[in-house]
Amino acid sequence: MKFKGRVWTFKDNIDTDVIIPARYLNTTNSHELAAHCMEDIDPDFANKVNQGDIIVAGKNFGCGSSREHAPLAIKSTGISCVIAKSFARIFYRNAINIGLPILECDGGIEEIASGDELEINTDEGIITNLTTGKVYTAKPFPEFIKEIINAGGLLNYAKKVDSKCSQ
Repeated sequence: MKFKGRVWTFKDNIDTDVIIPARYLNTTNSHELAAHCMEDIDPDFANKVNQGDIIVAGKNFGCGSSREHAPLAIKSTGISCVIAKSFARIFYRNAINIGLPILECDGGIEEIASGDELEINTDEGIITNLTTGKVYTAKPFPEFIKEIINAGGLLNYAKKVDSKCSQ
């Protein structure tokens, strides 16, 4: 998979309550969740994000509760990919389950600034900062995770596999 977009940067330990505040957890409507994504840290975030934009963050992104609302809110804003030094494990799995591409990249991503333009090749784990010309290496997805993300998430993947088995 390849992505190209403008960067939004966040620091370490962005928890699920920052990604989607608990007061909005009474809905699973993806458009409603997107409207409130990151609003406690940047009230206009959802209005400023463009389809294909990319989040770059520090360590432990998605820590906190295990809600699937958090990656769903991010994906529903139009964010194409999240890159972080590390992810909370449950957030990592929830992101894959809903088909949100995420990459761990420990080396040098703190150099990436908001507004930079990135090009990402998740198959090779290559992140190119088109603004600065710097290239970073991330852990590429294993084949089974690629298949889940390409299907749009775990449920769609399971339906696809089930329909193949039924034939």
